[in-house]
Amino acid sequence: MANARADFDWTQARAFLAAAETGSFSAAARQLGLTQPTLGRQVAALEEALGVLLFERTARGIVLTQTGLDLLDDVRAMATAADHLALTASGQSQAIAGHVTISTTDLMALLHLPPAFEALRATAPGIDIEIVTANHVSDLRRREADIAIRHVRPDQPDLIARLVNETQGRFYAATDFLDRHGRPETVADLARMDFVGFDDIDRMVGYMNEIGIPVAAQNFRISSANGIVAWDLVKRGFGVGAMVDETAAITEGVECVLPDLAPIPVPIWLVTHRELHSSRRIRVVFDTLAEILA
Repeated sequence: MANARADFDWTQARAFLAAAETGSFSAAARQLGLTQPTLGRQVAALEEALGVLLFERTARGIVLTQTGLDLLDDVRAMATAADHLALTASGQSQAIAGHVTISTTDLMALLHLPPAFEALRATAPGIDIEIVTANHVSDLRRREADIAIRHVRPDQPDLIARLVNETQGRFYAATDFLDRHGRPETVADLARMDFVGFDDIDRMVGYMNEIGIPVAAQNFRISSANGIVAWDLVKRGFGVGAMVDETAAITEGVECVLPDLAPIPVPIWLVTHRELHSSRRIRVVFDTLAEILA
């Protein structure tokens, strides 16, 4: 290992880290956008440079050796440092041009963000926008996005968050669905109806039970992890679904179910990393989104 320091390659270490965290070369290759043979060669090159064996290759896949386990925390620390370096460098850019990634839900991107994109095209034409639609919370510290639009406040101290709006949601269904199945007059009536599920059904059931609607998983006869698909199923009369009032107001053929029921609070948070908040292009996009969403 005398020359390991001179021969060390971060690309190879990143391949090792991805393989260790995903548990397979194929999954690690997909994560890094590489082919499996390329990733395997990078790990082998790192093993040769360090003079150690990092993985045992078995018929069932790969298993970290003790040496691999011993090195894993150090390589993770390197990844954190590399991410911080990229964030700091990006944050120092004062040009109102470049690439900005926004993470948000599919429905938000489709129905509510186009005015912001139009405003940015007019005021900051040098900025290129990439939209990442995901219902999970993107990890801004690992550069999955530069800005995220969330419905929960982040608790990480290195993130900056601004509450830009506090909207609310209710239960809606297609008019023809209610014509066929009747309009519920009580919570008990509502709990006997079919629902369209979105994302995690167990979490939806738990939340609805908490607010006094005694549904079970059996109520959700159809579901989708895609918000656009789930809302379209509601519009097509497959069941009752929860939706923010602004989206329901621009959707034809749906009506509120039990309108006197207490609305569901839906806060809208804009989040970015504190290092990125010093970048002019990030700030321009952040402030434009805040203005439009407010």
